[in-house]
Amino acid sequence: MLGFTNLVRYNKTFLLVIISSVALYSFFAYDLARTDFTKLILLYIALFVFAYQLVEKSGLNFKFLVGLGLLFRFIFLLATPNLSQDFYRFIWDGQMLLEGFNPYLYTPDQIMNQAGTKIPLAQDLYTGMGDLSASHFTNYPPLNQLCFALAALFSSKSILGSVIVMRLIIIGADFGILYFGKKLLEALKLPSKRIFWYFLNPFIIIELTDNLHFEGVMLCFLIWGLYLLHSRKWQWAAVVFACSISTKLIPLMFLPLFFRWFNSDKTKKTPEFKGMTSLILFYAIMGIITLLSFLPFFSMEFIVNYSKTVGLWFNDFEFNASIYYIARAIGYFISGYNEIAIIGKILPVVILLIILGLTFLRQNNTLQKLIASMLLALACYLFLSTTVHPWYIVTLVGLSVFTHYRFPLVWSLFIVLSYFAYSDPIYKENLWIIAFEYSIVFGAFAWEVILKRKLPVS
Repeated sequence: MLGFTNLVRYNKTFLLVIISSVALYSFFAYDLARTDFTKLILLYIALFVFAYQLVEKSGLNFKFLVGLGLLFRFIFLLATPNLSQDFYRFIWDGQMLLEGFNPYLYTPDQIMNQAGTKIPLAQDLYTGMGDLSASHFTNYPPLNQLCFALAALFSSKSILGSVIVMRLIIIGADFGILYFGKKLLEALKLPSKRIFWYFLNPFIIIELTDNLHFEGVMLCFLIWGLYLLHSRKWQWAAVVFACSISTKLIPLMFLPLFFRWFNSDKTKKTPEFKGMTSLILFYAIMGIITLLSFLPFFSMEFIVNYSKTVGLWFNDFEFNASIYYIARAIGYFISGYNEIAIIGKILPVVILLIILGLTFLRQNNTLQKLIASMLLALACYLFLSTTVHPWYIVTLVGLSVFTHYRFPLVWSLFIVLSYFAYSDPIYKENLWIIAFEYSIVFGAFAWEVILKRKLPVS
């Protein structure tokens, strides 16, 4: 293993890789606009090449790689996110909470139309978030809202101050993933160095630390819960899984998959588990804590607003989709107009059937197989979604560390192509570029999930 002194003395190539990575991340943080697609692509590809060199080729010790991950993240500490404007809405929701408003009951448009709004920096936040976000109710669950409120509380009513607080929360969550991910890999008898394909992945650093998306916080709770489940502490696992759901709703789709694991012969032989009884209590604890997190915001108006907002992702929004775009093209050919209202109702049913298939047709009798089923369920959900922003695949990349599937890592490289839409003044997608992205991803998926399994074992 190489320490820093030996690195300088014997391996100047990797010292150059580290210095170059620092320089490129600095350019990314402070000298890049998302409209400059060419510069974005070149920086992104170079960072991926350097990350591969550091993780797979360098022989650097574990602590040194952890230090590099921290260094790369702290480069972004004072930067304003440059690939996403969602952070303005995060700060807005946090300021709403501090001012005593229920963020689920008012859109920014409604607040701005009121005389004498009390939201600090209201006009700057309103302008920054854009018309689309300003016209809709918030869709971020309660624990996510708590993060926004903490950012507003400790920021002295400063946009950059709020950005720094949220960034520190997200970096802390990444270290939680590093800690519990390493312990889970060791428990599963897998190489602990795999965790760096998450921790040093430029996609993760850019989409989370730079662009301030909270999928990493949700993933931290998810991996922590999986480690507790492996440690036979299923009651505490239920509590932590509830926190994951209260950060982002995505883990809800994993709930049916626990059925076979709790009822497998290996699990039932463990004194801490009692088959269906444990499973029912597991779901009950998780459900109660999740509902309690929503309780401070509860009202009938909240239910209407929140369900309507979540439904937008199936019936209104379109971005970087794959199978849906094919279905949309067929709809145009048949009827002459966009059939998203119909397709958006069919796709969730298909996703549900796939999850049930993964629940009852796969032998999820080990934790590694359970995680693989989670990964496949999420992948199918994203393949069938009408909207796939780059940060949506963060959980996919995190789960892949604990499986033999590598197509999420391939996708984390090629999903940057979706940012081409922002290089156009009217944010128009190039379907040829999207087709190229998904041809690579589907090719990797088909090879690993279908074709590779059918090869004879030598």
